Amino acid sequence: MAQALDIALAKLEIRELAALYMRGLDRLDRALLRAQFWDDAFLDYGIYEGGADGFADFCMTALEGHDSNQHLIGQHNIDVEGDEAFGEVYYQAYHKVPEESGDRRDVFVSGRYLDRYEKRDGVWKMAYRSEIVDWGSDLPCTDQFLDPRMIIGKRKPDDPLYDRQAMRRKPGGGDAL
Repeated sequence: MAQALDIALAKLEIRELAALYMRGLDRLDRALLRAQFWDDAFLDYGIYEGGADGFADFCMTALEGHDSNQHLIGQHNIDVEGDEAFGEVYYQAYHKVPEESGDRRDVFVSGRYLDRYEKRDGVWKMAYRSEIVDWGSDLPCTDQFLDPRMIIGKRKPDDPLYDRQAMRRKPGGGDAL
């Protein structure tokens, strides 16, 4: 029973790495993205191959010119083998990309991450990650139907995610304590 609980906890902690990785990309939070990898991690994305620091820089440069990004996680298959685990994470990434003409493109990329995780001193992080692209799509942007009063996601630190006080508001304008 204890071993089953240890494996379940490991899987939860590893899934959290994927969620924080995606948040780091979407909010352009380099420190958060970088923190999901061990210092000696190796990453192979085809268009990038190398260490975690260079990868974090590569991602920030690649995404900073986009109007927005949203990375979604699908099924997450994890095999835990003691203090090492192997994973396959399905993802779908959306990028709103501006063009020189002023138009924008809706770019979708869908695929899988193949990962190796290590637990060191009680902490799980990624030691290896590669990206497999299964399909992509590039279409003219079609979000003109959105109501301009909608709250639109932003990058760190301006995204509503970082305004915890606003999340404490109550009807009638009062703040929770």
